[in-house]
Amino acid sequence: MIIVVMGVSGSGKTAVGSLLADQLRCKFYDADDYHPVKNKEKMSQGIPLNDQDRYPWLCSLHKLLMREKTCSQYVVLACSALTRAYRRALTTGQNTCIPPDPWQTNEDDISLQTLFIHLQGSVEMISERMQKRRGHFMPVTLLQSQFDTLEPPGEPELFMVFNVEKDISEIVSEIKAKLECMTPKHS
Repeated sequence: MIIVVMGVSGSGKTAVGSLLADQLRCKFYDADDYHPVKNKEKMSQGIPLNDQDRYPWLCSLHKLLMREKTCSQYVVLACSALTRAYRRALTTGQNTCIPPDPWQTNEDDISLQTLFIHLQGSVEMISERMQKRRGHFMPVTLLQSQFDTLEPPGEPELFMVFNVEKDISEIVSEIKAKLECMTPKHS
C-alpha cells in the first residue's frame, strides 16, 4: 500500500510520515526533497506555485511511487497533495495541463493502492507552528494560499483524516490502528 500523508505546509506531514514509515518498517519520501530548485526559490520569495510548477513535480513523484509499489509492502510519502487534481496526478501520472498520453496504461493508475492521510488543523495553530520552524523554504505568508487551494479528500478517494492538535506519536498510533483494521487477517 502507498500512504500519502497530505495537508498544508506546517501540518506535520514530514514528522508524521517519517515516524509512521519507521514504525511500519518501510521507505519514507518527503516530496519537498523532489521540488526543482526553481520551485523552492519561488516559494521562498513568497510566490505561490501554480499548476505549471506543480504538475512536473507531481508526475515525477508518481514515477517514484510506481517504482516503489513493486518493491515494498508499504511506502510513505509526505506531500501536500492539496487538490483532487494533484492527487490524481500523483496516482495516475497524468498532468491535467496537457492532453492525456495515449500510451499510458491503466497499470500506471495506483489510486486503488493509495491511501491519503489528511492532516488538518486551524490556520492559527499551523501558522504558529510554522513561525517556530527554521530553515524551511516555505514562508508562513503562503499558508493562507495553501488553505485557499486545499480540497480535502473525499469519495471515491481512499482517505483518513486526523487532527494535528494531537501529539505526533498519538496520530501515528491512531493511523496504525486504522491500518490494522483495513488489513485482512490471515487464519
